[in-house]
Amino acid sequence: MLGHDCLSERQQQILWATVHRYVATAEPVGSKVLAAEYDLQVSSATIRNTMGRLEKVGLLYQPHTSAGRIPSDSGYRVYVDHLITPDDGKGEQLRQVYTQQLDWGRYNLEQLLQRAAQILATLSGYIALITLPQTTGHRIQSLHILPISPEQGMLVVVTDAYETQSMRLDLSALMASDRPEDEALDMSGELQILSNFLNQKLRGQSLAALQQLNWQELGEEFRAYTVIIQQILGEVVQRYQTPMVMPIVIRGIAEALRQPEFSEVQQVQTLLYLLEEEQEQLFPLIFKQPEQPAQRSTVRIGAENPLAPLSSCTLISAQYYKGNLPVGSVGLIGPTRMLYENAIALVESTAQYLSDTLNTPS
Repeated sequence: MLGHDCLSERQQQILWATVHRYVATAEPVGSKVLAAEYDLQVSSATIRNTMGRLEKVGLLYQPHTSAGRIPSDSGYRVYVDHLITPDDGKGEQLRQVYTQQLDWGRYNLEQLLQRAAQILATLSGYIALITLPQTTGHRIQSLHILPISPEQGMLVVVTDAYETQSMRLDLSALMASDRPEDEALDMSGELQILSNFLNQKLRGQSLAALQQLNWQELGEEFRAYTVIIQQILGEVVQRYQTPMVMPIVIRGIAEALRQPEFSEVQQVQTLLYLLEEEQEQLFPLIFKQPEQPAQRSTVRIGAENPLAPLSSCTLISAQYYKGNLPVGSVGLIGPTRMLYENAIALVESTAQYLSDTLNTPS
């Protein structure tokens, strides 16, 4: 595929116009239509030749020999990444609707998210998804290390939300630490001492802060515990970095399935099955953070989606936050022939609204 940097200004203009026209009509686009409808200031023949060049590099294709051209997944990718800007006006309009129609003092959180998802689906015309917030507590309440065999222990972590997680520990490093040969190892007593030490150091610490803790200056009496302490922290961080699969509020299926791209019954059935029965597969895609720090949303187009039912769809998602930690996500699913300027803005605006609301003191 030809990169965006290799496209001339004219090629970019004609790619933009082709995508824009196809999104509006769902009909293959010909050069004469672009010459008549867009101020490209070149002849129909020049537009046709340029479209042919864009087809050769994989950004457009012809569904039929005699038809006009339509964007490929790669063409949409260039369009989204380089040729458009999300419509902030649409985003602000949506935030005003939320402010007017969502009564946070009257309904519980799940009811409000259901209503927000319905508003998002109605205004976008696509399938709206909002995950319920993560219920995992974000600070450590207590830690306990229990022996279960000579070389294995069980770490039990209780958070400030009184959620309990348990994980196995390899104690062989502790057994092999540098000790006098005649010193008998009281495993239960050792682990109780270590538990007390960790509780003193970690109680009240946020889970996100564990990775920044410095254990290089341990007192001499705890020097032998360095390896197992690092193992414990690694286990805790890994466990809590993996988000739990939370229920997903889904609205707008009936309206979105009226799009011509969803005319095949088999495709609709597989998509519905994914949405209704396989949310554990869908959740990691929605909850994933953008790869670029500057991005507020993630856009997966067509074959970029690893799940087969989404191979002809676009999934746009953005996370919402409680403090600095992501607790949920907002998404839209529609055909790749999507009004991206609006859809991206609507997803990002919804995520920002939920973040602002969750972080506003009640």
